[in-house]
Amino acid sequence: MSGSGTFLGMPSFPENAEKALQDSQLRFNLRKATHTIRGKRAAVVEELPDWQELRAAGKAIKDDALRNLDRYLLQAEEAITKAGGHVHWASDAAEANEIVTGLIRATGETRVMKVKSMATQEIGLNEALEREGITAYETDLAELIVQLGDDWPSHILVPAIHRNRSEIREIFTEHMAEWGRPAPEGLSDDPRTLADAARLHLRERFLSTKVGVSGANFLIAETGTLVVLESEGNGRMCLTLPETLISVVGIEKVLPTWRDLEVFLQLLPRSSTGERMNPYTSMWTGATEGQEFHLVLLDNGRTKVLADEIGRQALRCIRCSACLNVCPVYERVGGHAYGSVYPGPIGAILTPQLRGMASELDASLPYASSLCGACYDVCPVAIDIPEVLVHLRSKAPHAPAERLGLTAAGWVLDKPVRLERAQRLATRFRGLVPKRRLPGPGAAWTATRDVPAVPEESFRDWWQRTEEGGGR
Repeated sequence: MSGSGTFLGMPSFPENAEKALQDSQLRFNLRKATHTIRGKRAAVVEELPDWQELRAAGKAIKDDALRNLDRYLLQAEEAITKAGGHVHWASDAAEANEIVTGLIRATGETRVMKVKSMATQEIGLNEALEREGITAYETDLAELIVQLGDDWPSHILVPAIHRNRSEIREIFTEHMAEWGRPAPEGLSDDPRTLADAARLHLRERFLSTKVGVSGANFLIAETGTLVVLESEGNGRMCLTLPETLISVVGIEKVLPTWRDLEVFLQLLPRSSTGERMNPYTSMWTGATEGQEFHLVLLDNGRTKVLADEIGRQALRCIRCSACLNVCPVYERVGGHAYGSVYPGPIGAILTPQLRGMASELDASLPYASSLCGACYDVCPVAIDIPEVLVHLRSKAPHAPAERLGLTAAGWVLDKPVRLERAQRLATRFRGLVPKRRLPGPGAAWTATRDVPAVPEESFRDWWQRTEEGGGR
C-alpha cells in the first residue's frame, strides 16, 4: 500500500490536516520521536567547528552536479557499463516499473527483497510488481512495519514514526503469519524483542530470495559507484546475497567525484540519525562477485524541476529528514496529510514540482507551512525551502475572486499615491468594515481569523502629522 497510487484522489492538505489533528496519540508519537532525533542532531552538529563550511560545500557540490547533470550521468553510465553493469533510462514511473518488472521476469523469480527506497515508493513499484504476480518484501524494520500494517510511510527516515511500540507489537502479532512466519507467542513491546521478531521473520527470505531491489543515496559519476547508507544491516544483505540486483535511482542523486562523497558522509548521518558515522555504508561499482547488476536512472519529473531556477534547489535534497523534525506543522499533522512519499517541508516543495499542481492536494502543499524558516536553518545542503514555498504559491491555481483581489492589490501597491488614497479611503469608511467576518469571497479568509481593525489614521498620515509637522 506504500506506493504513489495510494495518494490518488486524496483531498487537500487542510482537510487531511484537520483529521490528523483529532488524533492525540499521533501527535504524542510525533512529538516524542521528532524531538528525540532533533536533540541528537543538534548535539553532534555542535561538535563540528566547520559545520557551516561543510554545509556550503554540500550545496556547491550538488549545484555543480545539477548544472552539469547530462555530462555526469553519461560519465556514470560509461563507468558502470565498463564494470559489467547495465544502465537503463526511465522517463517516468510507468517506464521504470516496466523495466524493473521485465528484468525480474527474465530471472524467472516471483519474489524480491527490497532495501528501503523512496524512489521505488514514488513510482509505486510494489503495487506494479504485485499486479504481475511478483511479491516484494520490505526488509527495513520501519518499512516492514508499514507493509505488514497495510499502511504507508509518514517520515523519510523513520517511515513508521506515527506508530508506537504497542501498536507495532499488535501489527506483528496480527499480520506476520500472513507473510509466512507468525510472530513469537507472547510477543512483548520491548524494542529489542520486536527487532528480534523482525529478524527471524526475514532471515529465511534473505537466504532464499535471488533478486534484490534497492535505491541509492549517492551515485558517483567519476567511478560509477553507488552508495547506500543504512542503520540495520538489512541493506547489505539485500545488496550482496541476491544473484540479481536492480537499483532504481533518481537522476539527481549523482555526485561528480569520489572525493565529494567525504562531505556527504559527514552531513547525512548527523542530519538524519544524529550519528557521527553511519553504521552501514555499502558501496559497489557495476557487477560484483558474479552478480548481475542493473541500474535504472529515474527522471519522473526531475528535468522539469531542473528547468525552474528557484524550484530546482529542491533537487539538492539528500533525504536526511532534518526539516521534518523541526517543522511545527509536520509535528502536529504527521506525514500522511501531505499525500506523498515525501512529507514535511521538503515534500511541500518537491511533490508539487514532480507531479505538477493540477490536483487539489498538490496545489495546497505549498501552503502547508508557517514559513518560520526552521527547515532552512537545519538543511545540510542549504535548500531555502521558504523561498521555494513562496515561489510555488505564486504559481498555484487561484480562484477567480482571489485572482481579482490580488490583481487589485498589486495595482494599489504599485504606486505610493494609490496606496495613500486607498488608506485614507479605508479610514473614512472604517465603520462599515465587519468586526469579525467578511461577506462573500472574503468569508473563507476570515473563517480562521478575525478581520484586522482599520486604524483611525494610516501610519503615513500619522508620520506626516507628528514628524514632518514637528510635533511628537
